[in-house]
Amino acid sequence: MSFKSWQSYWKFRNAVTNSSRYIFEEETDRFLAEVLETCKLRQRTIKKGAIFWRSQLGGDSRPVYDDDGNEIADKPCPHPVDRMKPLKFSASEGRANPKGIPYLYLATSKETAMSEVRPWIGSEISVAQFKINNELTIIDCSVNHSENPLYFDLERGFYEPSDEEKEKSVWAHIDKAFSEPVVQNDNSAHYVPTQIIAELFKNNGFDGIAYKSLLSDGYNVVLFHPEVAEILNCFLYEAKNVKFEFNETANPYFIRKQSET
Repeated sequence: MSFKSWQSYWKFRNAVTNSSRYIFEEETDRFLAEVLETCKLRQRTIKKGAIFWRSQLGGDSRPVYDDDGNEIADKPCPHPVDRMKPLKFSASEGRANPKGIPYLYLATSKETAMSEVRPWIGSEISVAQFKINNELTIIDCSVNHSENPLYFDLERGFYEPSDEEKEKSVWAHIDKAFSEPVVQNDNSAHYVPTQIIAELFKNNGFDGIAYKSLLSDGYNVVLFHPEVAEILNCFLYEAKNVKFEFNETANPYFIRKQSET
């Protein structure tokens, strides 16, 4: 089995976003079957005892008492344990999970975890360290995240490459979809394609996915069953510096004033 086209992910994305989301079209079913068939080369093992990190904006406070037992001040501290875990019955949606179904979003370093919550200078950030309690099998959706294949030339226009190149192209588009930072004005439909792919892996026995963070040098890991990891400790940080870089993404336009007559 091979992907029908190097553009198969884009066609799948458009179908589930704009056409048929809950009852799949035949081409969508075929695409998902191909994803499941070709994901075998991307299986990765997370060993028992592995350490990951999770951040939440903000922190808590605890009272400070004098020698006579009188409360004299409040001292900043990290969020409590329950606040550092996904909410069981009111989970917000993310790039991998639908609203109401909690997944555990982790990062490979505390710096990556803090970057993912997009703090501003002066923000307090609670950072928890998690330990994995048993061996897990995940799908790596980071392999080709920086690639954006396009098969086009002046003679043929868009054309179909070999099956091997089709597969590489489709997975590059999947990897990129998981890694793309989501902006605040994105609507919920933006998450649908990656949520469906994540649920495909979940329903076929995998424990989670990994994808590249574009906000830092690290990686993110999403676990489908939050109970497989436990919190070891929690820290409170303050954001001291935020660096932005910009790329121009479109041609500018210019306003020409009409000369007075």
